[in-house]
Amino acid sequence: MSNKPKIIVLDDDPTGSQTVHSCLLLMGWDVDTLRLGLRDDAPIFFILTNTRALTPDAATKVTREVCQNLKLALDAEGIKDFLVVSRSDSTLRGHYPVETDAIAQELGSFDAHFLVPAFFEGGRITRDSTHYLIIDGVPTPVHETEFARDSVFGYHYSYLPKYVEEKTNGQINADSVERFILEDIRAGSQERLMQLTGNRCGVVDGETQADLNQFAQDILTAASQGKRFLFRSAASILTALAALPPQAIAAENMAKYVRDGKPGAVIVGSHVKKTTQQLEKLLQASGTVGIEVEVSKLLDGGNASATLLESALGMVNQAHNDGKTPVVYTSRQELTFTDVETRLAFGIQVSSLLMAIVQGLPSDIGFLISKGGITSNDVLSTGLNLTFARLLGQILAGCSMVRTPSDHPQFPNLPLVLFPGNVGNADALTVVYQRLSKHLGG
Repeated sequence: MSNKPKIIVLDDDPTGSQTVHSCLLLMGWDVDTLRLGLRDDAPIFFILTNTRALTPDAATKVTREVCQNLKLALDAEGIKDFLVVSRSDSTLRGHYPVETDAIAQELGSFDAHFLVPAFFEGGRITRDSTHYLIIDGVPTPVHETEFARDSVFGYHYSYLPKYVEEKTNGQINADSVERFILEDIRAGSQERLMQLTGNRCGVVDGETQADLNQFAQDILTAASQGKRFLFRSAASILTALAALPPQAIAAENMAKYVRDGKPGAVIVGSHVKKTTQQLEKLLQASGTVGIEVEVSKLLDGGNASATLLESALGMVNQAHNDGKTPVVYTSRQELTFTDVETRLAFGIQVSSLLMAIVQGLPSDIGFLISKGGITSNDVLSTGLNLTFARLLGQILAGCSMVRTPSDHPQFPNLPLVLFPGNVGNADALTVVYQRLSKHLGG
């Protein structure tokens, strides 16, 4: 292993690995599992906490538990040189600042924590401390998008210092936030980084990968001189910190991982508008069969879940026997709930049903595509009951492919695509399906 610091990523859903490859994704965080990640040759590994699906209190509890076990694992492996990243959403949804606060309390003291939400593969850039989504070629301030109106993680500001002030309820004043704008980054930030102390909050611009590569070099240099930094980021800074060579198999050739040339299955949970557009396109592709799960029926109680499961699996098996790829998706209408807890509890019910469908899939499917961050986490940890998986790389910009271990009892060596809800253009899901279905002419 190199003498660079180990990069430890606490990922609030399993899509943060969407710009790297060849590393481990850990679904558990007991000390022995964490030691696997620390010992692995890759410079980076991911701990999938799935905290974006939890309440703030539960997210804090999980984050503390991970960090407490991480301290024990670091001591056991004799590792003193590490960077911690709280990886979250590139559209600013997530439990900030409770997760970074918990990490700082358990693993501190940090000299600074940086918000770095740029994610170039997904069309998210930060300029003059304002975060933008590029929509149809137009940079749109993120507070003007659907993501800012999220019923759990909504916010009012794209200007990151004001976002920090809003999310910390004024504990961090916008004027006290350190701004690393493009001119600063391109001129070099090391001297300034060396002066930060007391877990100062910083916000970081990025228009291209080269910007974050430059910033990462300055971070690593400062870290080698004793500075301790924490990150709240999207995926692109991870590319810069890990500095990996190209992946082993190019994205367009990943059909070679498909098992026995068989059709696969697709599970769609995400409700964002982009996912719905992509789903509509996929259902028009040859070789696919749409299977809608009317999740509103779960509100009826009784045997609704068992009835929905039996119906869905019947159609899945029929499609598979016909040589088609079943596309299982939750009904698209957005249901309304009286409070956040009720909404999250219903989400758990829906996930339980989807994971029962995953567990009931034909054992000889050639591949699996999971659409949506929380859905993908549940597929890994519950549907497939994995402790860890090896990341093969990206099948499309921002879309990771992992493979189950060869000794998996139901789906050995199954390639699984983790497709975030809000990544790619309208055709992206179809492109991934077609790349994996080359042998079927799909």
